[in-house]
Amino acid sequence: MNVPEDLRYTAAHEWVRVEPNGVVRVGITDFAQDSLGDIVFVQLPAVGSKVSAGDSFGEVESTKSVSEIYAPVTGEVTARNEGVEASPEIINSDPYEEGWLVEILLANPSEIEALLAASAYVELTQS
Repeated sequence: MNVPEDLRYTAAHEWVRVEPNGVVRVGITDFAQDSLGDIVFVQLPAVGSKVSAGDSFGEVESTKSVSEIYAPVTGEVTARNEGVEASPEIINSDPYEEGWLVEILLANPSEIEALLAASAYVELTQS
């Protein structure tokens, strides 16, 4: 299982990369994509949508199931990865780079501190 040290994580298996401009890039973890199996559909929010930490903002459908995607932080969606909507299997092959989902302008930067560090996320997935 790939768990990059420079990211933060949620218990619902989303990852967060903090960018220098107050924006975070969000995706689902390697653990999540592996558990889901072959991803065949992704639904993402529109640019300009407001999201709240912990609320569902989209879904990922695989050959096994449909799973909600939860906002790890509160803010406004500033970008969405059109590439994963056209080719959702990108998430299976590259969940941390090409398979990102959305970028969110943080409303409250302190929310990052509440997210899991890589070591804590690894512990969560092993329990």
